Formats: sequence, structure tokens, C-alpha cells
Amino acid sequence: MTVDVAVVGGGVTGLTVAHRVLRHDADASVTVLEAGPEPGGMLRSVAVGGVRVPAGPDSFLARKPWAVDLCRELGIGDELIQPRSPGSYLWTERGLVPYPTGTAFGIPSDLGDAFRWPGLSRAGRMRALQDLIARKRRDDGDESLGALLRRRLGDEATDRAIAPLLAGLYAGDVDALSVRATFPEFQGWERAQGSLLRGAQAAARRPKGDAGPMFLRPREGVERLIDALLDAVGTHTVRTSSPATKIEHGDGEAWRIHTPDEPVDARAVILTVDAPGAARLVPPGAASAELARIPFVSTGVVALVYPEGTASALPEGSGFVVPRGAAPMTASTWISNKWPDPSFGDRAVLRCFVGAAGEEDILEADDAELIEACATHLAALLPLPGAPDDAAVVRWPRAMPQYLVGHLERAERIRFELPPGIFVCGRSLDGVGVPDCVRSAGETADAIAAYLDREVHA
Repeated sequence: MTVDVAVVGGGVTGLTVAHRVLRHDADASVTVLEAGPEPGGMLRSVAVGGVRVPAGPDSFLARKPWAVDLCRELGIGDELIQPRSPGSYLWTERGLVPYPTGTAFGIPSDLGDAFRWPGLSRAGRMRALQDLIARKRRDDGDESLGALLRRRLGDEATDRAIAPLLAGLYAGDVDALSVRATFPEFQGWERAQGSLLRGAQAAARRPKGDAGPMFLRPREGVERLIDALLDAVGTHTVRTSSPATKIEHGDGEAWRIHTPDEPVDARAVILTVDAPGAARLVPPGAASAELARIPFVSTGVVALVYPEGTASALPEGSGFVVPRGAAPMTASTWISNKWPDPSFGDRAVLRCFVGAAGEEDILEADDAELIEACATHLAALLPLPGAPDDAAVVRWPRAMPQYLVGHLERAERIRFELPPGIFVCGRSLDGVGVPDCVRSAGETADAIAAYLDREVHA
């Protein structure tokens, strides 16, 4: 089989690349190779207690517009809905403490909140307020997210209040993650305002017009985007249970991708799989060596459905985050609050996140142990029964890339060193959220179109 474009990986990134390539040229031949039995990657749900619970991302961050724009492009924009119950909590030894309204990345935009918020001790709040008078860092190079937060706000505010929110998005260690690759806004705030607190205030004052909701998703769940992409590219384009095992030069200028079945020859190859997997496929060289240096961590989701009459046990809000080591989970989302559905009835439907950098050993427990651990801690925190009616565990091996200090420079080196005709995109390099994956896919499709056009006219 010979095609113009072969995409390795059938998640949202790979399917979006295929869709955008076909939008550039409807006559292009495209094949998507997916190792699993079905496409979609992490955008799927799991059946628990007769309802569907998201097993991966449950929505799109709307301020990054690329996923929402893709939904509109695919004709499902009118299906987008926003969460019913915003607001989140911090797990503390004294119980759940709500985050102040109007925070920017967990940093309060109201100094009154910084003075009074009970999630920190008085000493922790006073230390955080030193951010208003501390000197700016002179070096504008990359540093860890933790280094910047600790320098500006202190250890307690970093560990107890901000790291659970921010590092949790990457299942990472705040002291290892690159600030430029994760939250570059903080460096901009320090440079422009001389303070993260003033930066949060400035962000809150900035005219936003009709800012709209922060999160959106299709009414039927995020997997609806996968269904729409499959409709757009055609299911015949996707080969499931077809992992790529090796890439080498084929006939002429084509690349040959080996699979357990027949090989595929392609003028251009796009790798959307995790970086270690891409490193094994890319021909040996500097690019494969750099890809192999991007670490990944494993995570899991514990979905819990409680009996009828338990929905009122959940406070108003969407869930809570947990400081490192305080509980077996890193966060919990109250799905029945956030995304209510008639199928839930009057039941509390939750999911807990387990596993992160330095905490992957919890995933060695069996499913029953994980469910019991999460349920026990939830019952101690909320007026829920000691055990759910039904539960399920979804494990995501090597799910989350860790963007270490210098990650953006590494991504540039990888792309520079890749052999002509091979491209890498997606969460390994360009952001872990669905909008980031969609943006990366679109930019890569543009690069592929330019590459194929140069080949034709060479």
C-alpha cells in the first residue's frame, strides 16, 4: 500500500491531522494507523452503574480556541455546552476549602483574598504577600515552575495551594516542570508587573468583552469529537489494531512503515504517539535520542457511582485538588455536579485521579484496592456512603509527558533533526490539553501540505 500521508496514532491529534490534510487536498490519500482496537485515544468514556463517565479529559479549555473551532468546523459547534457548577476546592486537614473566585491559575486577583484565604496559614499568607515587594529575576531563561513560584510566593503557597492545581494538570512535579512550556504567563507577569499577584490583578482587569465559559464540551461528551472526525475522514482511512513497528526508507523517496500486517509506504509520515514510542520508530539519530529523553508518567481514573439520594452530599462546585501525598488521589471531579445528566438520577457520580510523577507506585495496587482507598477517603471528607454502588478503574500507561526545563528548546531540536518527510506532533511536544493537540495537528498539517507541494514541484 502506498499513500501520500500516513499518520501513526489514531487519537484526537492523529485524526485531526488526517482531517486537515484532506481539507488541504481532498484527493490526498491518507491512512491512520492505530495500535488499539478503536480510535480516540484518551477521549473516551467508561460504563459504570448504567451511566457513562469520562475516562480522560471531560471538556476543552475554551480560552484556547482550537478545539472549539474544530467542533464548529465539523458541524457540531451547536452541541457545545458549559459546566453547570464551576468552582473548585482544596483538600486540607480541616476539610475542603473553596478557592477564591477570580483566581488566575490559583493566584488570587483580589489582595483581600490573599490576606484572608484560610487554605494557608497566616505565616504562609504573609510570605506570599512578599511577592509584592520582591525583586524581579534578571535572567529571562527557562526555569522550573516551582522555582518561580517558591521565589515569588514561598513554599507553603506553592506546595499547598498552587502546585495541586497547576502541576496536577500535567501529573507532574512542580519543581521539575518547565515554566516556559507550561505556564509562560508567570514569567510575563514577573517581567511586566514585577509580581505574580499584580499580574493576576492585571489579568482580571483586562477587558474581556463577552468572555464566555472557561470550559466547553459536546453534549454527548468529548468522544463526540472523535465521532465527528471519523465521519469527516472516513472510517476506511483508519486501520485499528495496526501498531507501527518500524520506519525505514522504502521505494524511491517514500518511507516504509512496518505493521503486523502489510507495510505502508508514504511520502510523509506523522507520529502522534508518545515520545518514547516515536523514538523507537524514528531512524536512529539526534531526533530519536532527544525524543527518548522526554519522560512520561502513568496515571489512572477511578470512576464511582453512588446510590440514589447521594447527589446532595456533594457541595456546590466541580471538585477538589489534593496537595502531594495528602491522599491516594491527586484530584476528584464531581461529574454529577459538573455535567448533570438525566441518566444519573439522584446519584453522586465522581471520578478520582490517581498516579503522578513520584506517585506512580499507587497504580501497582489492584482495582479493588484503588476503589476502596478512594471511597474511604471520600467518605471521611463528604457525607457519602463508605462504598459506591459501582466503580471502575481506567489506567493510562505513559499517559502524561513531563515538560522538563528546556523542553521548548528540545522540541525545536527534534523538529530540526527529523529526516525530511517525517513529522512529530501532539502532546509529546506541544501541550497536553485537547486544544493544544488540535493546534499542533493543524500546524503540522500545514507543514505537510507545504512539504508535499515542494516535492511535486522539485
